[in-house]
Amino acid sequence: MAEAVPGALRNPDFRKFWIGETVSLVGTEVTRFALPLVAVLTLGASAFEVGVLNALRYVPIVVVSLFAGIWLDRRRRLPVLIASNTFRAVCIGLVPLLAAVGGLTIWTLGAIALVLGTFTVLFDVGSLSLVPNLVDRPQLPDANGRLQTSFSLAMIVGPGVGGFLVSTLGAPLTLSLDAVSYAFSVVMLLLLTVREPEPQAAADRPTVRAAIGEGLHAVFGNRVLRNLLSQSATFNLAQNAMMTVFVLYTVRYLGLTAGQLGLVLGIGSLGALAGGLLATRITRTVGYGRSLRLATVVAGLAPLTFLLAQGRDLASVTLLTAAYGAAGFMLVIYNINTVSLRQVVTPNRLLARMNASYRMVLFGTIPLGALLGGTLAQSLGLRPAMVITVVLLTAPIAWTFFSPVFRLPALPSGPDDPLVAPAPAGPAPVPAA
Repeated sequence: MAEAVPGALRNPDFRKFWIGETVSLVGTEVTRFALPLVAVLTLGASAFEVGVLNALRYVPIVVVSLFAGIWLDRRRRLPVLIASNTFRAVCIGLVPLLAAVGGLTIWTLGAIALVLGTFTVLFDVGSLSLVPNLVDRPQLPDANGRLQTSFSLAMIVGPGVGGFLVSTLGAPLTLSLDAVSYAFSVVMLLLLTVREPEPQAAADRPTVRAAIGEGLHAVFGNRVLRNLLSQSATFNLAQNAMMTVFVLYTVRYLGLTAGQLGLVLGIGSLGALAGGLLATRITRTVGYGRSLRLATVVAGLAPLTFLLAQGRDLASVTLLTAAYGAAGFMLVIYNINTVSLRQVVTPNRLLARMNASYRMVLFGTIPLGALLGGTLAQSLGLRPAMVITVVLLTAPIAWTFFSPVFRLPALPSGPDDPLVAPAPAGPAPVPAA
């Protein structure tokens, strides 16, 4: 029997980081709910303007990520996280202040969203690269599980808290809660005592072009990460195409009320929360590669049962909720284990660039998937679009037959583990356009 590994919360630095991140994640979900309402209720924005506002929050992921990775790999990550959350607190805190003095416009709100998105990229890439320095390698799955659980909990709690605050305080003032949550996170980060490795000396640093190439090669030159990213990007594309159709399909085709849809998504999200709580135990029980295989198969097949729902009767709503929850449960287990794998197999000096390169491709498929789902629904109708997108969501299962990720008996020991050793250095491969 494998020796028990102490939980990540036994580490005081990680415990402080986790508490601060949990609070700020709830605040972020409140903002995700309330920011569009500021545009609609306070500024009277059109549907197009709201779409642009939402898009501006994701633009930095594609535009800034690679350069953020280079910048973060050349310095200690903790000061960057502190500065990023400080600026995020200031940015989001400007909204209620500007609204109070009559200076808030859709353009200033868009500019704030863009700046907020930029600092979010810095924080997210930096935090993924800091966690391996906060805990021992065997504790990484538990650490990432705790963070994923917090994220799932925030997704459940955030909209409810946001809805209550918007109804009582108004949309602009509600955003002040997020500013406070970022400030709390800054306090927790300032209390950390972690000593990060010394960054690469300035004289030894590659050029920006070479640094980008190293980051891309850290992903595409490693057979495990290359397969992992291609599978995950395919899933993200299909998932966002399906979810774009799902909301319209359940309301307009099945006839669910807004309350019933909220019930499906809310209760179904509890599956993701449970996945975060049980991921480490399940992985230890069935094995690393097998847990990823199980997660991929269930998350890919569960949405097929959406097609069996006949309307808004109790049986159909129960079916939708159970399938949504099962997929979320397994998807969180997949995410926790793959994030841990990425952190383990990448040298510390390349962590930020690897995460930036990986996330640029991974999240770059989100708007493409949404566009695909919308196009299918518009041109073919809701039922055919739903059939196509849930079938497309089974495509990632194909990777379980050839990807080395699913043959790993346990989380690798590090970048030099023979099972995950990167390919020989050479020109950095680039993803297909």
